[in-house]
Amino acid sequence: MIKVLYHVNFVMLKQKKMKKINWILAFAFTVMACMSYAQNSATLKNNTKMKKPTEKLSYVHPHGVPSKGKILMVANSPSTSKQTGWPIGFWAAELTHPMRVFQEAGYEIELVSTEGGKIMMDTYSNPTDASGYSAHDIISLGYLQKPEFLAMLNNTKKLTEVKHNDYAAIFLVGGQGPMYTFRGNANLEKLFVSFYEAGKPASAVCHSTTLLLEAKKSTGELLVKGKTWTGFADAEEEFADQAVGQKIQPYRIETEAKKIQGTTFKVAAPFSAYAIQDGNLITGQQQNSGAAAAELVIGLLENQ
Repeated sequence: MIKVLYHVNFVMLKQKKMKKINWILAFAFTVMACMSYAQNSATLKNNTKMKKPTEKLSYVHPHGVPSKGKILMVANSPSTSKQTGWPIGFWAAELTHPMRVFQEAGYEIELVSTEGGKIMMDTYSNPTDASGYSAHDIISLGYLQKPEFLAMLNNTKKLTEVKHNDYAAIFLVGGQGPMYTFRGNANLEKLFVSFYEAGKPASAVCHSTTLLLEAKKSTGELLVKGKTWTGFADAEEEFADQAVGQKIQPYRIETEAKKIQGTTFKVAAPFSAYAIQDGNLITGQQQNSGAAAAELVIGLLENQ
């Protein structure tokens, strides 16, 4: 009898333990299932986010629609480098790349020069030049097929013939020439400052930023005082000098700019597209920065 009771108690105890074990296992499986569901939900959510469409909307001015206004672009008249003896002018991409941005945004372009008349591009900037240096510049190549663009280059007004009242913004085109004809050019300084003081976008790119080394506001204070700006970098000058085996420019903009107190001159990696907007002063580092600077100009115009 005792053996029978012992056996019964043992079986009941075993069943209770089994129930407890089953309950623990069931709880564990429930927790694991919940965790798995949560992980799958998170994965599904992330996948849903990754699959969400990306949209980009950019305005392109329709053909035949009246323009929004005029932008004045200023280029260097033909001259000769005192450093190399080369004929020098403007850099093609620094005219055509911003021009494309301006025209697609709905603005007309008027091109003037330091002396008026026919202007010429720096040889190495011409995409058809035998050197092949700018053969990749299909934007300039495209413009060179347009009769109206060629006519524009052949007949520019002198910069003293225009006033800021007739334009929405000013954009200085760089190249080798401005190093001799922009810095210290009182007429160009006056024109550029008139745009700036009127609150209009005043922009310069590459070597045309040499104007800012001396340009003064009507108060007599340097325009770049308290400003952050950019221009052709010393590292880029060094690269160019090494490429041709001689010193090309009579001075370096970055070196000169860093001598000025109360202003911040910044550069990015050599030949990267880099532009800075500080108030209504807009500057671009070099020939690859023209479009970036132009986009900042348009952004400023559209938000005025």
